[in-house]
Amino acid sequence: MTAPVSRGRYVFRAAGLLASTALLVLVVVASIAIGAKQVPVGDVWHGLMHSSGAGTDVLIREVRVPRTVLGLLVGAALGVAGAVMQALTRNPIAEPGILGVNAGAAAAVVSAMSFLGISSFTGYVWFAFIGAAVVSALVYALSGGRGATPVRLALAGTALTAALYGYVNAVQLLNSAALDQMRFWTVGSLASADEDVISQVWPFVAVGLVLALLIARPLNAMAMGDDTARALGAHLTRTRVLAMVAVTLLCGAATAACGPIVFIGLMVPHVVRAITGPDMRWVLPYAAVLSPVLLLGADVVGRVITRPAELQVGIVTALIGGPVFIFLVRRRRMAQL
Repeated sequence: MTAPVSRGRYVFRAAGLLASTALLVLVVVASIAIGAKQVPVGDVWHGLMHSSGAGTDVLIREVRVPRTVLGLLVGAALGVAGAVMQALTRNPIAEPGILGVNAGAAAAVVSAMSFLGISSFTGYVWFAFIGAAVVSALVYALSGGRGATPVRLALAGTALTAALYGYVNAVQLLNSAALDQMRFWTVGSLASADEDVISQVWPFVAVGLVLALLIARPLNAMAMGDDTARALGAHLTRTRVLAMVAVTLLCGAATAACGPIVFIGLMVPHVVRAITGPDMRWVLPYAAVLSPVLLLGADVVGRVITRPAELQVGIVTALIGGPVFIFLVRRRRMAQL
């Protein structure tokens, strides 16, 4: 009787992944077709198929298409990073933003912009990686290392995040010359997307995604506890190191490209696990598909609700994610009573 059930569950998951991919395609189309400036559907299609140099064609090919592609990359990076962190820490509220990883990358990039005069993605992406890695190590150490609990991790991450964003705000206020360059970046925005940024960010995201997929099976074993994972043959130290490298690559590249965007890595894995269960071999592909759906959807909303101006996607995701985070924490607390 177990074989038919397993096969049925596999078919259900596969069908869900196909449906999620179809939803992603629809959101991609919406991201290209809908924006702060209203463009007729015929002009959108013409802009995709031709390059006449007209204003509408330039808008579609050089602004909306790169913005959509960057949203795909950044969304997949943040969603997969959040799923890996939740599995690694066995903490359902773990997320790059909550645990300070994004804040570390942001603080390092702002320092590079303000004090070293670095303004290109090629220059400050390495600072984003360093900042993300250092804060990851600090959060892990401050929360007790191997004895870290979900509460300690969340507290340490929250404390470091508050301190680092205080530092970021102070640097912005003291360096007025760099303020205009940093002010949209620090709230999280896809508006600065172009082909150069995409060509530089995708290799880091690709490597991070591959690493995350390679450790899906040992992460499943670690979910049952360290002793059980060892008995099943999982190499715990190697898995933790590879997981942190993957998270650092994904969060560092995403944050360097468009600033710190929070809650994507928290919300999507929870939705995914409701569909797939805890199996990381399915959670990660689902997260890679559904996270861009949320990010691009939020970006489209931000472009529409304040026409002809735009509301940065980082603000929209924060407005959505705050209540969701409170709900998850309260639900977890009630479950423990």
